[in-house]
Amino acid sequence: MNKNEDYAILVNHVTKKFKVYYDKANTLKERIVFWNRKKPEERTVLEDINLKIRKGESVALIGVNGSGKSTLLKLMTKIIYPTKGKITTHGKLTSLLELGAGFHQDFTGRENIYFNASIFGLTKKEIDAKLDDIIKFSELEEFIDNPVRTYSSGMYMRLAFAVAINVEADIILIDEILAVGDQHFQEKCFAKLHELKKSGKTIVIVSHSLDSVKDLCDRAVWIYEGHIKEDGPTDKVVKDYLELCG
Repeated sequence: MNKNEDYAILVNHVTKKFKVYYDKANTLKERIVFWNRKKPEERTVLEDINLKIRKGESVALIGVNGSGKSTLLKLMTKIIYPTKGKITTHGKLTSLLELGAGFHQDFTGRENIYFNASIFGLTKKEIDAKLDDIIKFSELEEFIDNPVRTYSSGMYMRLAFAVAINVEADIILIDEILAVGDQHFQEKCFAKLHELKKSGKTIVIVSHSLDSVKDLCDRAVWIYEGHIKEDGPTDKVVKDYLELCG
């Protein structure tokens, strides 16, 4: 067996740059003041990142806003691609990165379950078998046949999470989505993540809730200004992070 297949995610020398475009100058004064803003600036968000995540590991990506942790998660899902380097994943992947991404506003909750789950690769027969479990977990029984444009952000999150954790993926990627919704549902989500962790799923989560991170994750990776500042046991990395940034 290839040793690399022991890993769910391999990040090799990954750099990600974005072009920043400025608004075009409209008046003569703006043209004089901002004469050098014609060319877009290139911003390096991540630089030469190397990371190996074993199958079955639960890993937190922590760091202040703008450090690059959410960008790294998006690269893992292949929503965006590295400027340099390569990311390899082994296993079926599901993600909760943007609230309700993949939901069609005019479809009902029920229709969106079929639509969203099919994006994750489930057949209609497989979705039929899981439908009741998804609706029950979301606690949206009385709203499930309403268009999702009538849903609150908390209801969106419930439906998105309920679909994502029922597609039986090997790798689960989550970005701050659990910050939405009430305390009861957040606790229910984390209880489900603990269950998935025990069953051997790989979990990577971006969160500012450091208590939740310490509870769920064995390992934390601290991203600082586009680089990995520290990678190790969650308690130690969180402690060092709080000492510098807390």
